[in-house]
Amino acid sequence: MANYSFISIWELRAPIEDVWALISQSMSYSEWFPYVAEATSLTPGDKSGVGSVVHTRWTSALPYSLDFVMRTTRVEQPRLIELVASGDLDGTGRWELSERGDVTTVRYEWNVSTTKRWMDLVAPLAAPAFGWNHAVVMQAGGEGLAACLGVDLVRNQSFSEVSKNPLKPVTTTAGLLALVILGVGWLRRGLTRSQATNPAPHFPVTVQPC
Repeated sequence: MANYSFISIWELRAPIEDVWALISQSMSYSEWFPYVAEATSLTPGDKSGVGSVVHTRWTSALPYSLDFVMRTTRVEQPRLIELVASGDLDGTGRWELSERGDVTTVRYEWNVSTTKRWMDLVAPLAAPAFGWNHAVVMQAGGEGLAACLGVDLVRNQSFSEVSKNPLKPVTTTAGLLALVILGVGWLRRGLTRSQATNPAPHFPVTVQPC
């Protein structure tokens, strides 16, 4: 497995209660988070949301999608939600909200390992592109949240856990992205040919275009 740790920060000119109302309802993410394709409730949890289990499918800026289940393990309204992910990504997520004046800060920590075989294979070369992709997805989320609330988004950045420098989607080289896209395409073609002539049920791989 390849491990990834990211921190994203959104600052919105909105009351913390309004921001919490959307962040805490993962079933409605597809209404404002552009890369959330689907959210299905599997277990409702208690009245605070602890114990809820939701299956989500995410598209991305690169040609693949991810399916995983999110289980809520801790809720402190209106400031904290902790989650455990399992599926194409295994790990933890943590939403933390704080308020200063008329600005609410949303901090999201995402610490996960990939379970898709092809993602592990290309990780040594593609890790920067996966970071770029995470930044694109989270940037769109911040913009979507602000638009849904009808408020100003005054900060929208993502960081790698190993660096204090913001991940910058608009300046990542096209060559690196092309390398990943070509690598994914190569793996898909190779695995398709291999499975057609010699099926390998122990390593099912599904790579879906966004």
